[in-house]
Amino acid sequence: MTDWHPLLLTHWYAAARSDEVRSTPVAVTLLDTHVALARTGTGTLIALEDRCPHRHAPLSAGCVNGERLACPYHGWSFDADGRLCEVPGLPSDAALPNIRVRRFATCELDGFIWLRPGATGAERPHAMIRATDPNTRRFLWRTRWSANVVDAMENFLDPLHTHFIHAGLVRRDAARVAATACFRPSGEGFSVDYQGMPSQSGLLYRLFESERTAERAHFAAPGSARLEYAYANGSRVLIDLHFTPRTAEETDVSITLHVEGRWAPAWAVRLLAWPLLKRVNDQDMAMLRLQARNRRRFGERKGASTTLDIVRGTLEHFWTHGVLPPAATARDIPMML
Repeated sequence: MTDWHPLLLTHWYAAARSDEVRSTPVAVTLLDTHVALARTGTGTLIALEDRCPHRHAPLSAGCVNGERLACPYHGWSFDADGRLCEVPGLPSDAALPNIRVRRFATCELDGFIWLRPGATGAERPHAMIRATDPNTRRFLWRTRWSANVVDAMENFLDPLHTHFIHAGLVRRDAARVAATACFRPSGEGFSVDYQGMPSQSGLLYRLFESERTAERAHFAAPGSARLEYAYANGSRVLIDLHFTPRTAEETDVSITLHVEGRWAPAWAVRLLAWPLLKRVNDQDMAMLRLQARNRRRFGERKGASTTLDIVRGTLEHFWTHGVLPPAATARDIPMML
């Protein structure tokens, strides 16, 4: 039994890196749902509840045998549909019990395996990730943040913490300029267009970027967030983070970096940009850990907000009710960024 709204189970979530799922099963958890993931010799994905119905051993500790996943305890094996196919030791003329393991819908997109925890729901992940060209991907990573999914997503989409948590790397407090954040709801979530920001004051911009023509943040339900940077030379950089809550206090984060229209081989990103981006990630993780610890100390006290807290309300509404707020309106928010 969990506290997740049932509608949240009807969406797709990034569950694992594609290259991590092979013939050796892996255990994944999303929205307190435990799944055994494996790939057969023909490439078929198996995603079953991580529990053998015989004596409750974890199927993720078993092995792939042909096109089946076998339990490590007594060898009961199940196909990709969860159907029981073999009970070792049972006489050949004996009928198999009519037993199935719960199966989950899966697909592969942009280097990750996506999973829908509910039996019904959306037929495929949201359009934002489906439209991304995997050939422009220069980096892929997966990590875990000790944070509630709303706090984690707000952190990524909030530019106003960068002057302090990432001081000098992303922005500098002493170099703020007047900007306007244009919030626009969409069918999948929302976008925020930051106008008046042709550059940033931090080291990352000075080392790797050029004059910007656009800086946008996107949210696509349930858990995808994108920072989009467009440049005067026609190129574009997309930083995508897909947030998959394991529990109410732990969130897996799947990260990709796409570069369109400019020189940026994968080796150069890993060698030059990644050490600084990893530093940004580590700084965010440390702050989110502090935030989560203090939330536990003080209980369910509601946080104060101003007009600068653009995304929090929409994220809280979605993760509480399983749907986007019906009355989200477009608005322009002046700020010193």
